[in-house]
Amino acid sequence: MADPNLVNSGVSDDVTVDGVPFRIDVYRLEDDPAWMVEVTDEAGTSSVWDETFDTDQAAFDFALAEIQSEGGKAFRDGSDNVVPFRR
Repeated sequence: MADPNLVNSGVSDDVTVDGVPFRIDVYRLEDDPAWMVEVTDEAGTSSVWDETFDTDQAAFDFALAEIQSEGGKAFRDGSDNVVPFRR
């Protein structure tokens, strides 16, 4: 059985909060109506939440609110849940 395709939302966008650039990507699997969200900073570090959303706009709004509530620099520098890859 083939893996389902990824559906990228048109609401995905680049945003800047407190002078810090981020990419918010909203997507879902083609056979699942729930939307997921990923935020990537300029260093390529991404944050993904377990929550899913009924609409792509709700997912985008959630991610933007999370960045704004933490502050751009604090969100980017928050590394308490980052697991580094082995070298």
